[in-house]
Amino acid sequence: MVSHGKSDRSSETRESILMTAERLFALHGVAAVSNRQISEEAGQSNNFAVGYHFGTKQDLIVAIIRRHQQPIEQRRAELMAQLSGSTELRDYMACLVRPTTDYLASLDQPTWYARFVAQVTTDPTLRELFISDVRSSSVSMQRAIDGMFQRVSHLPEPVLRARGDMCRLLIVHICAEHERAVQEGSAVGDATWGSTADGLIDALVGLWLAPVAPTE
Repeated sequence: MVSHGKSDRSSETRESILMTAERLFALHGVAAVSNRQISEEAGQSNNFAVGYHFGTKQDLIVAIIRRHQQPIEQRRAELMAQLSGSTELRDYMACLVRPTTDYLASLDQPTWYARFVAQVTTDPTLRELFISDVRSSSVSMQRAIDGMFQRVSHLPEPVLRARGDMCRLLIVHICAEHERAVQEGSAVGDATWGSTADGLIDALVGLWLAPVAPTE
């Protein structure tokens, strides 16, 4: 039988490793950070602590994603419930952007998750892992995406795919840049997570509604 004290220590160790790994991955990239570095930074004398508690580096990355995904998904479900059958593209775009920005704004600063996501999604294998894991656990995200695509169903399939990629990149990297600016104290003017979300939603609506150049 495992004692409560041992269980609590194990939970604290796991949380310390998760927080440390997220920060190091955000700052240096996934490939540049070893499990040994994470263990040392997390104050673990056992250099194999990451493997013991999480398994592979991919398992650790999934654990970091899932640590944040539940509150983001809860916020997205709340926003989707408020739509009441809206036909406005902007409303569905807000449901893709604001859950993350609202969540990051609610955390103690500085945060690292937006930059962690940016680093993870630059690697093709990890990007697919991230997208697959998030979509499989987020019913409300799929509903928001479906609602968005219904508003722009007139666009040709290749344009939909291309703009979908542009949309994802903008959300990921604008959030990462604002997070970096907050940490460094270099945010422009009175920029907040809320105003960043507003500007991002404006830009994304314009992206999706932009005219399509005639084919040659």
